[in-house]
Amino acid sequence: MKILLIEDEEKLARAIKRGLEQETFAVDIEFDSDSGLAAAEAGSYDLYIFDRMLPGELDGIGIVRKLREQHIASPVLFLTAKDTVDDRVTGLNAGADDYLVKPFAFEELLARIHALLRRPSNEPSSVLSYSDLTLEPHTRVVSRNNKPIDLTAKEFALLEYLIRHKDTVVSKASLMDHVWDFDADILPNTVEVYIGYLRNKIDKPFDGPSLIHTRRGFGYKIGTSP
Repeated sequence: MKILLIEDEEKLARAIKRGLEQETFAVDIEFDSDSGLAAAEAGSYDLYIFDRMLPGELDGIGIVRKLREQHIASPVLFLTAKDTVDDRVTGLNAGADDYLVKPFAFEELLARIHALLRRPSNEPSSVLSYSDLTLEPHTRVVSRNNKPIDLTAKEFALLEYLIRHKDTVVSKASLMDHVWDFDADILPNTVEVYIGYLRNKIDKPFDGPSLIHTRRGFGYKIGTSP
C-alpha cells in the first residue's frame, strides 16, 4: 500500500518513512504544500498523511479540500500540534478522516493507518483472506491451509495489494504505483519477477488450486480462475 506524507519537519518525515517502509508500506514524502499537492494530484495513493501547518500557498486543510473537490477519496490523516477541539473539528469537516496530535507514538500512528485502510474494504476484521489463504496486515503473518508462509517485505506488500483487490485484474502499472515508492529503481520486468516469487511460495508448494493468475496484456489477479 502506498502513502504520501507531507511534513515540513524533514527529520520527522524521514523517520516516519523509514518506520513505515519497515512495515511494508511504500512512502513518498514532500516538505511543502505546493509540491505536496502536485504529488497528491499526480499520484495514486492509498492513504495521505498531512501536517496541518505547512510552508507554501496552502496548509493541510487547503490540500485536503482540494483533493475532496476532485473526488479523490483516499483517507487522510492529519499530524499536527494543534490540539483544541475546534482545530480537530475544522480538520475533520474539511474532509480529513483522522487526527493525530504531536508528539505521538509510532505504534499509534501505525494502528490508525491500519484502521483507516480497513474502512474501504469493509473487512469485518483485520485479517484479509481468499480461499485458504490468509494475510494479517498488522502482524505480517501469511498462511495457506494453516501453514505459515515466509515472505519478504516487498512480497508481502504485493500480496496484500492483490488480496485487497481479489477477483479483480490489477494492471502492472497499478502494482508499480501502489507497491513501490516514486524513487524506487524498478526495471520493466520487476513486477513479473516478484509475481514469480509469490507463485513459488503461495501456489507451487500447495495441492489446492492456483490463486495467482496472469491475464496477458491486462495484469494479475488473486482468484480461483484466470
